[in-house]
Amino acid sequence: MYYAIISDDVEASLTQRTQARPAHLARLEDLRDEGRLLLAGPHPSIDADDPGPAGFSGSLVIAEFDSLESAQAWADEDPYVAAGVYERVRVKPFKRVLP
Repeated sequence: MYYAIISDDVEASLTQRTQARPAHLARLEDLRDEGRLLLAGPHPSIDADDPGPAGFSGSLVIAEFDSLESAQAWADEDPYVAAGVYERVRVKPFKRVLP
């Protein structure tokens, strides 16, 4: 089943994000290579593809896991969590309807 991992950043997270980004992306690339990643990306803090110094307000990952518990465990091990980027992380079942 798919699970949505919805994360909200702490204020002024851009420096922490930048430092932890390579490790964060490596884990997402592993999910992609395993055929389990539906989509992933950040939420810009402003209405722009490149928010510059405004940074990001959070992230969304939708990926396939065996259970809610395994999705939560994966989310808990995110380098952004360890780096203090995220203030809150929610994991919810996701039912893909379209496309």
